[in-house]
Amino acid sequence: MANERPTIFSFFSGAGFLDLGFEETGFEVAYVNEFHKPFLDAYQHSRAVLGHCVPRFGYDDRSIEDVAASDLLGGIETAHNEGRLVGFIGGPPCPDFSIGGKNRGKEGENGKLSEVYVDLIRQAKPDFFLFENVKGLYRTKKHREFFEKMKAKLRRSGYLLHERLINSIEYGAPQDRDRIILIGFRSRKLAKTFIWTDREFPERQAFEFDWPSTSPFEKGSFYPQPNSLPVELTVQHWFNKNNVTKHPNAKHCFTPRAGLARFLSVDEGDDSKKSYKRLHRWRYSPTAAYGNNEVHLHPYEPRRISVAEALAIQSLPAAFELPSTMTLSNMFKTVGNGVPYLAGRGLAKSILNHLGMQNESNSGELGPRDRQTAA
Repeated sequence: MANERPTIFSFFSGAGFLDLGFEETGFEVAYVNEFHKPFLDAYQHSRAVLGHCVPRFGYDDRSIEDVAASDLLGGIETAHNEGRLVGFIGGPPCPDFSIGGKNRGKEGENGKLSEVYVDLIRQAKPDFFLFENVKGLYRTKKHREFFEKMKAKLRRSGYLLHERLINSIEYGAPQDRDRIILIGFRSRKLAKTFIWTDREFPERQAFEFDWPSTSPFEKGSFYPQPNSLPVELTVQHWFNKNNVTKHPNAKHCFTPRAGLARFLSVDEGDDSKKSYKRLHRWRYSPTAAYGNNEVHLHPYEPRRISVAEALAIQSLPAAFELPSTMTLSNMFKTVGNGVPYLAGRGLAKSILNHLGMQNESNSGELGPRDRQTAA
């Protein structure tokens, strides 16, 4: 019987938000692949700050295109010999599938990495995997055709698949962020309904509350907390929870080049435009996306949000930080690219439950002899 916590091989790891959700749930993150050096440096920095050990199979800074299944088989075999199940997790870069992005699909420089990841899964044959991407891959016709072809390849390789379009706010993150999640298992014993557990606000229930719309912007203004709303989903709650003004990344913020006029003209809560969206203190944030000139403004200060505030919107623990040596552009890019921590943790719990494990010390229902394809 598998009686050790499952081992994770992470790809497109960024600064490790998704990995942290898995690790805090009881998985072992043993291998980390991230091509962009500033992101990998941030990953290593945050692990050291949090007191987490170095992944035992190491950090790999190669492009996933240069990673062969044979490079991973030794680590996979080691984990299997210890009675551990092995999973791959990753969210390939998504601009080529994003409705508001490049829309080049599978032919784009980033889009083709999705198929590279799928092919690596098929060749290395982990016991389970998680694939995360933008909803454009799921809802746009031409991208959906590509997605269906990838799923067919995975089924032919013996994987039983489960998919869902999730929103991070379902898991308690203060953010409206849709993502397609594809999860696969190789064992026939897991040919059962996958329960998407740990959703505090399932089926988009969070959007049914009477959220405030806009209020005139006033620097340093006071606006009392509404009693009828789930305060744990609001920007202000997370700013308070993470003590963002005292956070190590509190001062990491872009300063305007053209003065304050534009920062003063946007109402609190006005997120109707592509850029210069002002957050509302007592509402959730729009999707944390800080590239392509998308700018999020502080609810009641005439400035852009800080890195500390962006990390709070991504529901990271207060102790999580990015290195001060990182450029502001890379800081905001890795924050925007990351899976919200609470969503990652919820997905990890769902997988752990499906494997028949309640925590890292509880034996699973699968053993080495059960690692067989469903074909």
